[in-house]
Amino acid sequence: MMNPLKKISQGGRFTLRSCILLAFITAAVGCAQSPQVVLEDREPEAATGVMAKNLAVGEQFMVAAANPHAANAGKRIIEQGGSAIDAAIAIQAMLTLVEPQSSGIGGGGFILYWDNTAKQLYTFDGREVAPQKITPDVFIENGEPMKWRDAVVGGKAVGVPGILKALEDAHAQFGTLPWSQLFDDSINLSNTGFKVSPRLATLIELDLHPGLNEFAQAQAYFKPNGKPLAEGELRKNKKLASTLTKIAQQGTDAFYTGEIARNIVNAVNEVSINPGKLSGADLAQYTAIQRQPMCSSYRVYEVCSMAPPSSGGVTMMQILKLLEGFTLSDYAPESLEFAHLFAQASALAFADRADYVADLSFMGIDAAPLVDADYLRNRAATLGTDVGYTEASSGRPYGDLSYASDDAFELDSTSHIAIVDKQGNAVSMTSSIEFMFGSGIMVDGFLLNNQLTDFAINPIKDGVVVLNAAAPGKRPRSAMSPTMVFTNDGELNLIVGSPGGSRIINYVAQTIINVLDFNLDIQESIDVARITNRNDFTSLEKGTNISQLKAPLEALGHTVRVVDLNSGLHGIQIENGKLLGGADPRREGIAIGK
Repeated sequence: MMNPLKKISQGGRFTLRSCILLAFITAAVGCAQSPQVVLEDREPEAATGVMAKNLAVGEQFMVAAANPHAANAGKRIIEQGGSAIDAAIAIQAMLTLVEPQSSGIGGGGFILYWDNTAKQLYTFDGREVAPQKITPDVFIENGEPMKWRDAVVGGKAVGVPGILKALEDAHAQFGTLPWSQLFDDSINLSNTGFKVSPRLATLIELDLHPGLNEFAQAQAYFKPNGKPLAEGELRKNKKLASTLTKIAQQGTDAFYTGEIARNIVNAVNEVSINPGKLSGADLAQYTAIQRQPMCSSYRVYEVCSMAPPSSGGVTMMQILKLLEGFTLSDYAPESLEFAHLFAQASALAFADRADYVADLSFMGIDAAPLVDADYLRNRAATLGTDVGYTEASSGRPYGDLSYASDDAFELDSTSHIAIVDKQGNAVSMTSSIEFMFGSGIMVDGFLLNNQLTDFAINPIKDGVVVLNAAAPGKRPRSAMSPTMVFTNDGELNLIVGSPGGSRIINYVAQTIINVLDFNLDIQESIDVARITNRNDFTSLEKGTNISQLKAPLEALGHTVRVVDLNSGLHGIQIENGKLLGGADPRREGIAIGK
């Protein structure tokens, strides 16, 4: 049996590419004092209600996705003999139609694929890429950083979409059904129409995205005749049906070259608000990257996620490793002791994330020092149930090499898919268009992302380069954390991931702990009240018992806010030969199996 873990080598390095990027940033914006970004309090993808979900149980296969139409599209593909990656393609195409606010073919994502026969894990990086004409100060105007509501709208923030190319590459290796067959359901439903879900209707009604009022295609689709789409209204999308038909027949070349590509470029560069600098060459040259998985032990398990530019494989694993020295099962999942420890560990991990997590391969820097056991053991020495909370400082995993802290906006709209097929192959895939409804630019029936706002707003702070600064061909840092957990004998045990902006990392880490430490099943683990801390304040989920910890945590030094924590977790647990599927009650997803 092959080991599923593919460790990256130890040691950081500062390469010629790092020096070139530093020179590029310095030349572009200088080394003057950078303006300060003030991130307004925001939960831009609002909560839209809670609906209890039951644990799904299957023996042959399991699918969990953010909309029933999408989950059923994946189910039908598997019943037709398709693999987990075939099902993921069908699901993503369907989500483009029925959950356009969160993900779609105009965005990017990360894919983990488990080959159960070979017992090997593969990962595919379909993250968006910055255009060649981008500059590091892309979100600085008149010497001041743009406000997030201004930056997300229009063409300036649109990165080259990557999810289709990553799915096509994965299908070439692991698909069993023809590519053209995987789009049938989404094409048919685009033509016949779907009923607008409560969540989609609510998010349009909230009117948080200026693009839905300013850009003609988006306005006509989401607010026909000036009225927001209503819950239960039948909505067709014949333009998307045509686009998906071309992609089904011609492969992704239909998207990255030709008429669709020209339409994307024109829409981005000619939009009335924040026109961009995208070129046809940017699209035609896009390449998905097959990276080594980022894996680390946690107790008797191995936890694997994406390497940077995802921060799931670093920051989420740091949280777990920092807590490994505590017997968490001595506490309850919603106890004061656990909340305090979890927030402390998260603050430490997010402090490192702000300084050291970005598109590290672009910079020629290795991520391994960030999850080094000795380094994290030293960091964990500051944690304890009797230690007061303080804001954390980053460590020095790279010795004398240091960077300035990041200030990317990192907004919330994303979607996660979990799949196990009849052969035991599995997918954990998180995809996104960033802010809900992305950039607001709609092209040929789908929305384009605004993922470039995941780059640092200020590329230099106090004369020190920010690692996550924008650069041509670079991928912005992401919080997406698709994850798989393996037993000590190399068998797949758990699949999990979530939307939620930078809080994704907390959502996934907490759910893993709920399963592995508190011995809850996947649905119970997803249901548990959420706790987050991003090295700022500790958030407790509004409307839950955990909100009662506000005063006790404040007595321990925390700044506490009780807010909606609108995770969208989907997961599958493999236990005693059974497939257990869970879906977040905070959103519309379901888990279905057989």
